[in-house]
Parts: sequence; structure tokens; C-alpha cells
Amino acid sequence: MSDVKENLISVPVKGKGVLQGDLQIPKGVSGLVVFAHGSGSSRFSPRNRSVAGFLQQGGVGTLLIDLLTQEEGAGDELTAALRFDIDLLTDRLCLVSEWLKSSKEAKHLRIGFFGASTGAAAALCAAAEMGEEIAAVVSRGGRPDLASKSLKNVKAPTLLIVGGNDEPVIGMNESAYALLKCEKKMIIVPGATHLFEEKGTLEEVSKLALDWFSLYFKGLKS
Repeated sequence: MSDVKENLISVPVKGKGVLQGDLQIPKGVSGLVVFAHGSGSSRFSPRNRSVAGFLQQGGVGTLLIDLLTQEEGAGDELTAALRFDIDLLTDRLCLVSEWLKSSKEAKHLRIGFFGASTGAAAALCAAAEMGEEIAAVVSRGGRPDLASKSLKNVKAPTLLIVGGNDEPVIGMNESAYALLKCEKKMIIVPGATHLFEEKGTLEEVSKLALDWFSLYFKGLKS
């Protein structure tokens, strides 16, 4: 896509190293979506990259970023200890958002979060911490139950997307939906399992996400 500005960015983590991400900002964007990946995944997740590409074509900027440093990620491959540390991932997502607000590329843009699986919990917790600074949140096959302590404090309009065949996660999202006090919507995609690998289901997620973010990204920050 020739109209997309692509940058490999590094967000410093004090005493830990850097978080690496791929920042893509089309011309005339309405806002910027930061992706929080699921457990064991990374910014190279083909599913999230597919959604990000669709958002870019729809005039939305994206940041696919690893919330663990390279050293932490290597250790987590062996122990799986950090991928479920929602407090750590929340802090990193807030750190990345603050970095964006001070960057020349994105400081004028509104920020939204797209979270998958455990990443959705971090996205909701970070949205609760950052309040009105976050314009919208979309959860794909999320684990909002891991963010239960923060759900009542989320102010950003939140869309929960769940696969129709992802039965345990449907229940988790229904319970979380009841706790959310913000503007909210829950959509069940028929025939989809947890990873939305079935034909057409990830495309449906992309369309729903674009509609949601576009609605709440109206205009630029003053």
C-alpha cells in the first residue's frame, strides 16, 4: 500500500530494554489502533496483521507491538510466565500509549486498543487506567474475565467479538459485558471458533472492528 507510512519503532522500557513494533499510518487517518496480542503470540501474528491491514485500508493507523522485550519473550517461550501477567502487560500498553502521545507521528491522533485473547484483558485494564484518553476498545475472542477488577472503570466504548463455537469464552464475555458500565456491544460471529480460522470469520471481525473504531475516531485530538 503506497499510501501507508511504515516505521519500525522501539519504545524504551526502563532497565529492561525496548519494545519493538510496526507503526503504519495511512494518509488522513482518523485514529490509531494499538494491538495487544494473545498469549504466546507476537506482533507477527498473521491474524492480527490481517485485521490491521483491513483497518489501514479503511483509513485507520495501526501499531502492532510486542509487549515483552526480546529477552523477556525468549524467557517466556520456556516458562510461559509473563504471557499471563496481565498487570505487566497493562503497564506496557499504557507505556506504549504514552510514547505515542509524545511522538511526532501519532501525537495528534486518538488511540484505540484491539486485544485478542489475554491481550484483550490487558487492553481493558489499560483503558480503565487511561480513561477518556482511549477512544475505543475491540476484543476478539478475548478473556475479559482476567480484567474483571477493572471492567467497571472502563470509559472507552467497548466491542466484544466472540466466535459462536467458542462456548467457554462466550460465557466469559457475557459475564464481563454485564460488568461494563461504558457504551458497549457484544457480537457473536456464527460458526467461528476461538482463533476465527473458519472461512470469512476473520474478515467479519475486521469489518466490525473498522466500523467500531471509525465511529469513535471522528475528528482529531485538539
